[in-house]
Amino acid sequence: MPSALAYYAPRAILTLFAGITAIVPYIADFNHTHVYNPTWPGHARFHNGQTMSMGTYLGLSTLWLTWRPAAKTDNLLTATVVAAAYYTTMFTAYFFPGATAWDPPQQAPFEMSHLAVVVPMLSLVGTAYALEQLRVGGLAKSEKAKSL
Repeated sequence: MPSALAYYAPRAILTLFAGITAIVPYIADFNHTHVYNPTWPGHARFHNGQTMSMGTYLGLSTLWLTWRPAAKTDNLLTATVVAAAYYTTMFTAYFFPGATAWDPPQQAPFEMSHLAVVVPMLSLVGTAYALEQLRVGGLAKSEKAKSL
């Protein structure tokens, strides 16, 4: 019989991850450097709003997929993929023409400074998935041993 810790640990990590994903974009962007930046054109504000909304959407999707009834491994895989989407797209944004980590007057502490967020967040979601794979692998071994 699997332990409660083995079942709840990956889900707790993904729940924390989902909350961060849904809330932090508003904390980071709903201020004078982004939403209220007087130098931003309307289209930039559009995409900033899209990004904040995407964080909320992905965070809520991750919660739903993580905790829906009868969650199975494939559900947790789907939740993991959804959870990683925001941070994967944050990394890929550097490769668009003219994209920079910060707008003046701020300066990035280093060229790809968002990696300080991307790497730990993707590591968290990867850890949650790995824990679930270990749990499911243990369940499969346990079931096989019972059938012998």
